Amino acid sequence: MSTIMIPRAGGETLTKDLEDIFREHSRMVYRTAYSITGSWQDAEDVLQTIFLRLLQRDVAIEFMKNPGAYLYRSAVNLSLNIVQSRKRNDISGDLERLEAPAVAADAYTDDADRMQRLLLDAIAQLRPKMVEILILHYEHNYSDAQIAKMLGTSRGTIAVTLYRAKARLKKLMLRASSNTPALKGGKS
Repeated sequence: MSTIMIPRAGGETLTKDLEDIFREHSRMVYRTAYSITGSWQDAEDVLQTIFLRLLQRDVAIEFMKNPGAYLYRSAVNLSLNIVQSRKRNDISGDLERLEAPAVAADAYTDDADRMQRLLLDAIAQLRPKMVEILILHYEHNYSDAQIAKMLGTSRGTIAVTLYRAKARLKKLMLRASSNTPALKGGKS
């Protein structure tokens, strides 16, 4: 069994069994990563990376206060990094794809797959705090009060942030879908 050293006030350390922490929080980390990346492979990478980092170095004091919130925030940030990196690679990479003739709308996968990709791209454009709250609310089914307690803020702040995040997400989705010929209702 592996243990991690958690720094405490006064220079003391607390040893915590990494296996217990993994058992308790791995499912939440995986679900969070999958919700953001839309890929089980990326979700597994996020899960593995987070726990490897815990094993390889000293843990932040924030971890001691609330391991679930710390791991959740780590999963959101790492997942957003993956999505944004993937987007940069899609834009700058694969010269052959840029030189290939345009593909007809019928050659794409179904509309649900396109909408999911648009949603994931829109989520990646939100501030990390907004993504955290959206995922906690819609994927993990936490109430505003539970999210507020977990993130150390007020219920009102969570409600306002959730409202603004949904409005921003809707705006980004409308903009993206209006720029996607197959989703406009016609073929190009």
